Amino acid sequence: MLTKLSVILFILSAVLVAMACVKADRVRSWRESLNPSAPDIPDGAFVVARILLIGMAVGGVVSGFQGLAVEDDSKWSDDELTSAVRGATTALDGSFTYGDPLEGDAPADFEGEYAMKVEDEVVEHGGGDAPQFGVDAALTGETTSDEAYYRITASGAGTSFCMHVKRTHEGYIETVAPGLSGDAAVVKEPKYTFAVSSRVGEC
Repeated sequence: MLTKLSVILFILSAVLVAMACVKADRVRSWRESLNPSAPDIPDGAFVVARILLIGMAVGGVVSGFQGLAVEDDSKWSDDELTSAVRGATTALDGSFTYGDPLEGDAPADFEGEYAMKVEDEVVEHGGGDAPQFGVDAALTGETTSDEAYYRITASGAGTSFCMHVKRTHEGYIETVAPGLSGDAAVVKEPKYTFAVSSRVGEC
């Protein structure tokens, strides 16, 4: 939308410049043919008109380039998404989390919480010029309690990525509950690590 508006502004600016370049004698001749009794236009009026037309044209060009810049900032490029996915993969690979000791071997929430984590990591590694929105990590293929595949896309980018996430139960970490003593004070929290890889294309 902003690109189309910018193109219109550039065209209008070109028309204004063309109008400013019309010679005064041609304007007088055209005006006289329409209304022979009209008073003559002084040269100063043409100077003021040219300044106004050029000023409006410059304003249109500046606004057009600003619109293109805003349009560019609101979309992901293939290079930006590629770099962001690589950074997110590195950050997520080898990460870990602790589960609820009362739930036992609970499955990872690949559809909700972890999908949002993937999207946030991609956005975070997008760099200063990349948008802070527009990334989608959609589950695809066969998902189990400990393994999932995500199709990662971003608005404006033509490239998609496949991210593979595998969760592994690494054992338990023991903590001591405050206010208790003996065996009852020991709480075992399950520890899970994530192996993450990604590649260009569909899963």
